[in-house]
Amino acid sequence: MPPTFAVASARKLPKQERREQLLDCAQVMVREEGTEALTLARVAERAGVTKPVAYDHFGTREALMIELFRRIDDKQTALLVDTLRATDGQLGAIAATIAAAYMSCALEVGTEWYALSAALKGSEAMEIVQRELVSRYVGIWRDAFAPHAAQLPADELSLRCTAILGAAEAISLELLRGHIDEGRAAATLATLVTATIRAPISTAVS
Repeated sequence: MPPTFAVASARKLPKQERREQLLDCAQVMVREEGTEALTLARVAERAGVTKPVAYDHFGTREALMIELFRRIDDKQTALLVDTLRATDGQLGAIAATIAAAYMSCALEVGTEWYALSAALKGSEAMEIVQRELVSRYVGIWRDAFAPHAAQLPADELSLRCTAILGAAEAISLELLRGHIDEGRAAATLATLVTATIRAPISTAVS
């Protein structure tokens, strides 16, 4: 057991702090062993608490995985928003920031993110969460691109942001598989972003 988990489990923690500790343990387990090894009992053991404590926080293995997936996404989204606030307002800078943030995220937590997504495929609860998170990403990107997309109706800009998200996911998988390096992945995505946002409506809709 990692020392930080052992120290935290040796004392009584506030409920939210204990929840975060359990999620930390679960994330490490997914990265090290995959989702197959992830159970509430094993997470409790790793955290140094009794099994009922883990069940009290999450109830089911599925709920634990969904909560972990959401937390990973929440943290990365918060970092993206903070970075965008400090970014030059030019389209090229915005595209480069988004692309670099996405690929950095893939390298930092992509293993867990994709493993959880695959393990929860077919889960209705997970589908709801994924739609919510996609909508959030599209909204953030749409707001960032809007000043540079006056030629696009709002629904077309949202659709293009959705397409960019799909491309980002595909490129990040190539990165995780070792087929390309981070620099090339980010540069390719940034180029695609810029071209997609700048393209006039007539070139995309017949």
